[in-house]
Amino acid sequence: MIGQSLNRVDGPLKVTGRATYAYEHWGADQPLYGFIVGATIGKGRITRIDTESAERAPGVHLVMTHLNAPVQGPRDESIPFEYWRAQPVLTSPDVHHYGEPVALVVAASFEQARAAADLVDVEYTDERGRFDFAAHEAEAYIPKEVNAGLATDTAVGDFDAGFAGAAVRVDQHYTTPYEFSMPMEPNACLVEPRGEDLVVHVSCQIVDAARASIANTLRIDPVRIHIVVPFVGGGFGSKLGIHCETILAALAARTLRQPIKVALTRQQIFHLVGMRPTSSQRVRLGAARDGRLAAIAHDVTMHTNPDMEFAEQTAATTRSLYAAPHRLTSHRLTPLDLPRGADVRAPGEAPGLLAVESAMDELADALGMDPVELRIRNEPTVDPERDVPYSDRHLVDCLREGARRFGWERRPATPASAREGRWLVGYGMSAAIRGHFQGPTAVRVRLEADGTAVVQTDMTDIGTGTYTILTQVAAAGLGLPPDRVRIELGRSEFPTSWGSGGSWGAANSCTAVHRACAALREKLLHAARGDTRSPLHGLDPADAVFSDGNVRINGASETLSEVVARNLPEGVEAAGETRFMGDEPNYAAYSINTYGAHFAEVGVDADTAEIRLRRMLGVFSVGRVLNPKTARSQLIGGMIWGAGAALEEEAVVDPRSGAFVNRDLAQYLVPVHADIPDVDAVVLEGYDDKANVLGAKGIGEVGICGSGAAVANAVFNATGIRVRDFPITIEKVLPGLPPMDT
Repeated sequence: MIGQSLNRVDGPLKVTGRATYAYEHWGADQPLYGFIVGATIGKGRITRIDTESAERAPGVHLVMTHLNAPVQGPRDESIPFEYWRAQPVLTSPDVHHYGEPVALVVAASFEQARAAADLVDVEYTDERGRFDFAAHEAEAYIPKEVNAGLATDTAVGDFDAGFAGAAVRVDQHYTTPYEFSMPMEPNACLVEPRGEDLVVHVSCQIVDAARASIANTLRIDPVRIHIVVPFVGGGFGSKLGIHCETILAALAARTLRQPIKVALTRQQIFHLVGMRPTSSQRVRLGAARDGRLAAIAHDVTMHTNPDMEFAEQTAATTRSLYAAPHRLTSHRLTPLDLPRGADVRAPGEAPGLLAVESAMDELADALGMDPVELRIRNEPTVDPERDVPYSDRHLVDCLREGARRFGWERRPATPASAREGRWLVGYGMSAAIRGHFQGPTAVRVRLEADGTAVVQTDMTDIGTGTYTILTQVAAAGLGLPPDRVRIELGRSEFPTSWGSGGSWGAANSCTAVHRACAALREKLLHAARGDTRSPLHGLDPADAVFSDGNVRINGASETLSEVVARNLPEGVEAAGETRFMGDEPNYAAYSINTYGAHFAEVGVDADTAEIRLRRMLGVFSVGRVLNPKTARSQLIGGMIWGAGAALEEEAVVDPRSGAFVNRDLAQYLVPVHADIPDVDAVVLEGYDDKANVLGAKGIGEVGICGSGAAVANAVFNATGIRVRDFPITIEKVLPGLPPMDT
């Protein structure tokens, strides 16, 4: 059952509209609706706020501002992870960034709340804000650590000497813009007061974090908070933590003693959810004439909010990707009066590999060497900075298999030399790497008297297929058909997990289910062997086989439902868990990652510089695959995201106000069907026994890692124009296009 392409078990619910998302819940009573009023300045202070007209508007029940908002708990920096901390709002008249909430209007309908929000009159003292990253880049400082607790800087050998002595050198700067997750489902919630408790239907990725954050903000016991999130319409990092709409709804629900719904508009998401920081990256590569790297350095400066620091681990993957005796990596932060940086799909790896893999292509061009061969020549035997072995590294296999399948031998050796009519044609490739993480996760598996298994965990399904793969693992672990397994997710009363994110969700939760099923099998065998009425009485459990709803020992057999009904009529359950990776010896003894190789073909119109992606291929090594169908879907989605980062995605800041000027999906461009023709993802057979007992690793984000660089390198191969300021747009290519033959 594990490894089969089982269709999504929740698919029928979703295609028939019966999968209920946060904003679609109704609760016991008719809810009121909240609408957030955002600041119209980027830095300053509220001097007057007049809510009288809004309060008199039809249907309005409450206008909450900093003048009447309940007291809230402060952000506690001693809590290790941001998403578990309090998230207070409306606590002072100070404005820290454009769009920050200055009021919440609650009314009987959404339309009434939104109309009344326009009646809230706010006056400000406007202060001079820092909004322009380039203008303030020199003010960067050194953070204590970067995201995921990684080291800010690393150094091995003597980079300056190694780089100076290299026969061929690349020293280039690359810039990446602000980017947003933009899931289809906006951030939304319904909060119901039930006595002293709150039932919170919210779109979030980590249930335990949501519960703790709300409790810490409201200063109440977490047991009073009941999170319900059976389905999430995409997250991509934007829902790892809860945001102001949930806190405001909770405050209003407790104040009015009525259920409150609040949803962010698409425009509000751009200022209230957080984004991938803009970055300036310097990559230096020094190599011998044969292409072997002597020195590699990756220095990153990015924006941060001055009050809520976030340092994306952009240079971290450079530490494990290629062999070189002399190495440097660093991260610096430039404070700007903008929303905080946040995890966006493949945080760190996505923007970092966009720069490093572009630089590797520049090195290959300078050497006159095939880019695939350059990477193979720099394959390390051990992790070059940690000096530990890799657990299971097949990057070279990905490179060779990808080159074979893609037809890499047809790549134009000279840039701007291949044409098909008006189109300049180019090939590009890149390598991919992403660290594999493990976090504490618990599950409960229960076998009912009728032989049905129920799996419970607060793990969420953000559209990745959690319901399906947990069904497969439980069915395999208990020898049941999939239709005899029921998965229950996303409730805070269930055993606690690290949720969905960071590509850790599947491996964490499936490993925990596997262990729970093993413990449950032992209980069932103990009951059957000790029962004189059972045909399995006294037989050796070492020979037991669970399949088709039965347990067999040699020639004897009994159904699981019979074992349970006779010996455990109330049902029987067992727990399984995974530990934090810091408590697992393998994560210290080995470098555990996933890998891939991306290949792309583009066409560039020789007259207009229009760039068209023609095809993409990704070949990946991710350990054991739990479900090839859902895995391929995840990988292709990541590859498309990478293409968007290379060619389209860019949030633009107005340097006068700190507002994002293109704050909707009409102007913040993401790939659509017409942009993405032929994409394929292939996964190599694998099993990483150092990662976990299932041999499986995360795949959700490795698809985006490096894929944008493959597209960028293809544009260079097609045109001979190297764009280092992403995304690659028409105006950056057009001036350098070679003249068409007449």
